This record gives sequence, structure tokens and C-alpha cells, in this order.
Amino acid sequence: MLDLAAGAIACPDAEPWLNPDAYWASLTGAVAGIPAPAAVLELNALRWNTHDLVRRAAGVPLRIASKSLRVRGVLQSLQQVPGISGILAFTLAEALWLARDFDDVVVGYPTADREALRRLAGDELLASRVTLMVDGEEQLDLIDAVLPPASRCTLRICLDADASWRSRLLGFIGTRRSPLQTPAQVAELGRAVASRPGFRLVGLMMYEAQVAGVGNAVPGAAVRNRLMRLVQDRSMAELTARRGRIVQALGEVANLEFVNGGGTGSVEATAADPAVTEITAGSGIFAGHLFNNYRSFSPAPAAAVALDVVRRPGPGFATVLGGGWIASGPPGSSRVPQIAWPRGLRLLPREGAGEVQTPLAGPAAGGLRPGDRVWLRHAKSGELSERVNEFHLVRDGQVAAVLPTYRGEGKAFL
Repeated sequence: MLDLAAGAIACPDAEPWLNPDAYWASLTGAVAGIPAPAAVLELNALRWNTHDLVRRAAGVPLRIASKSLRVRGVLQSLQQVPGISGILAFTLAEALWLARDFDDVVVGYPTADREALRRLAGDELLASRVTLMVDGEEQLDLIDAVLPPASRCTLRICLDADASWRSRLLGFIGTRRSPLQTPAQVAELGRAVASRPGFRLVGLMMYEAQVAGVGNAVPGAAVRNRLMRLVQDRSMAELTARRGRIVQALGEVANLEFVNGGGTGSVEATAADPAVTEITAGSGIFAGHLFNNYRSFSPAPAAAVALDVVRRPGPGFATVLGGGWIASGPPGSSRVPQIAWPRGLRLLPREGAGEVQTPLAGPAAGGLRPGDRVWLRHAKSGELSERVNEFHLVRDGQVAAVLPTYRGEGKAFL
């Protein structure tokens, strides 16, 4: 099994990725005989990121967001790391699949998958391992319509409460998720869950996306960064007070097993909230390039993909096959892949990254020939894992193992 519980770095150079020419050349040599797209996970970088997340959490347990990784072998290894426990899945079907291997899987979003609900409600083991997410009583009605309480297992329920900030000056800051915003609203739904047969209230989740998912050290954006840090500080102050009141109100309804918050970009801020018992993280393990833009941490480029140069459309240009796998979120340059190596390459503004071919320009392009390799880092991680069947685990410049992605295991959940 992949071992991420070992020391953060197991090589002579403390942070080899800080010497990019040597780092990417080493990865190029490791996968030289592997057809492109050759997706790689570098072991020392994975260990560095894993232990750095645990350090940043300062003793608060981490729950791993599966959508940011989508590699079961990595999820299994992370569960062996002290300070990490549990999975946050992105669909119920995925959660049922993972629950064969993991005994604590929270579905991070409400579900209307009737077939998966029937499977869950009819299996005592699955029902003991999987927790459903709700933010309204109509979701409970849907579950009851699929299988009435008298004919099913008791189902574990987590409430998703809104963690966005309502600024008097700036308006709504955050993501449009849950309608539950006040302690009274959350407590009312909590009482509804507790009073209905076939359900057991076990948790609360509040995801501060405006802190966890928005960079505050974007190069060349000093004014925007200062404003974002101010917004994030004000937002966390409001949320900490409100989350504490919500947890107190729910405590009068049920004995919660967990209060979940945060994400990779907010680990320190979320860990400082005394109401939180666990923090979700995942993107910081593979470290897509979006996570270069935070002031509080500097992850290692653990995941990347090597593409082949296949043509030269003109002097100073080179074209690679594939690469245009765009991340979710607002369309823009932050969502496209980043060229990691060779240095001195750029995308063409009128073409960008293409699904089948990606033309490149820049000082390094003229020296590339068909068969040469170009390394790309994707904005997040899910889009890369959904596009390749496997990752090659590289240790000390050699491929040490091959880890299938969800796709490689024949799974496509969303």
C-alpha cells in the first residue's frame, strides 16, 4: 500500500520541487517509457502536503474530500495517517462504493438518487457507515417516499447550514448552498429530524467557501488580495460566532458526533473555531495550481500530467496532444491548466487549452520536437483524475507503483 504516514520527506533534498528543472526532469525520466498522457503522483510531494495539512489543523482531525482526489488507493493510505479520519464523498452512489473499505463516509451534498437510497436503507452495514446530508424537510420526505421508516434501517443525518457572509456593503459573499442561515432555522430542522422515525441526527456541516476556496495571494493582484483577506477575516469572525450559537442550539436537540467545517484554504482559520470538531480537506493533497495563491501555505506540486509534443505549426510554436481539462467554477484563466515545465511556454490567448490539442508559444517552444514532453498542472484535481485511468507513483525518480483512478476502476459518479 502507498505509505503516506511516513515522514513528510524521505529524500536528501528537503523540498526537491523548489528546483523545478531538476524536479520535472526527474519525473520526465521516470515516465519516459509510458505513453502520454502520463499522470504522476510524486511520493515526497504527497507526503509533504499530507503532513503540512495535519500540521495546519493543529490537532483538529481532518476528513478527506474524495472529489478532490478520486483515487481509492490514496484515500486508503490517508486513513492511516494520524490526524486524518473519515471521507467526505460527493454522491451517495460513490459513498456506498467507498463504504466497503471505509467505515465513516459522509455524503457532502443532498441526494435524490432513489436507487442508491434503497441500497442504503436496506443494508444495516451501509446504514451504519454512511451519513446523508440534508438542508430541508422535503429531502426527508423524499427518503420516506422511497422507503417508509417501518421498512428500512435508521439513516444517519447531517445538517448542511449556510456559512456565507451577508455583508452590508458587499452583499452575499460565499456559495449558494443551504437555506439554513440562523440558529433558529437550523434548530427547527434538527427537531424535525429528531422527531421523525427512521432518522438519527449525528452531525452539522458548514463550509466557508469564501475562505477555503478563494486565494488571497494571487500574483499581480495586490489590491484584490488585501480586500480578499479583509473579507475573509470579517467573514470568519461572523461565522465563528454564528456557528457557535448554531451548535449550542442543536445541542438541545441531539448529541452531535461531529461538527464539520473548512477546506484546504481555511484550515488554520477553521481550526481556531472551538465549535468545529473536524475539518474537510482534499485539494491540498494533490495541490492543483489554484492552491499556489494562498498566503498561509505553500503546497508541493504532487500531481501533474506529461503530454507529448506532436506537431510544430510554425516557428516558435509547438502543439501537445490533449490537456484542455478545465476546472469547475467561474470561467476564466484560473480554471485552465498551468504549464509547469519546460519553463518559457504559454497558451495562445485565442485558442487556450484544447481537449484534443493544445498549441503553445514562448521562448521554449522553438526547441521542442515531436515526442518531447510538456508537464501540465491542473487547476484542481478532480478534472485530471476523471481524464486518466491511472496515476504513476514516482519515488526517487522511478515509478514505484500504479494507482487506478475512479475512472480506471470503471467508476464515473458525477
